[in-house]
Amino acid sequence: MKRLILMRHAKSDWSGATSDHDRPLNARGRANATALGDWLRARMIAPDTVLCSTATRAAETLKGLALGPDTDLQFTRDLYLADPETILATLRGASGDTVVIIGHNPGIGTMAGMIVEPSDDGGITDYPTGATLVATFNAEDWADVKWRMGTMDQFVVPRDLPAPQQ
Repeated sequence: MKRLILMRHAKSDWSGATSDHDRPLNARGRANATALGDWLRARMIAPDTVLCSTATRAAETLKGLALGPDTDLQFTRDLYLADPETILATLRGASGDTVVIIGHNPGIGTMAGMIVEPSDDGGITDYPTGATLVATFNAEDWADVKWRMGTMDQFVVPRDLPAPQQ
């Protein structure tokens, strides 16, 4: 059994004159990343591997999650503004039983809707900043994962989470 946590980076700061790749999180984004880390820990979801875009806002989202020291962190430019096929190809090369991918829309949101079995409620139609899907796969290896193979276990957006504890 494999578990995927598919996360869009938290809210970015549009006030500075930086390149898109170098745009940081804003204060709300940093708080949301911390809240998402708290949410994962409350559900005892501890990833083995993180595949993260090299964009500053994705790396800062990862930092806010405050994952354990044993997590294998892999930054890849391939996930920066990647399409669903590129994200899936990156996932297929992953190791570990629980993998987090931190990326960008529209690719990450589109992938979320394509990787899980369709649901009666219309599925995932919106993937705002910080949106996080947790899905499981009946697979021995990530290389075996295909579209519509996953089962959605949980889906959360930061606005539905309590503020992080200080």
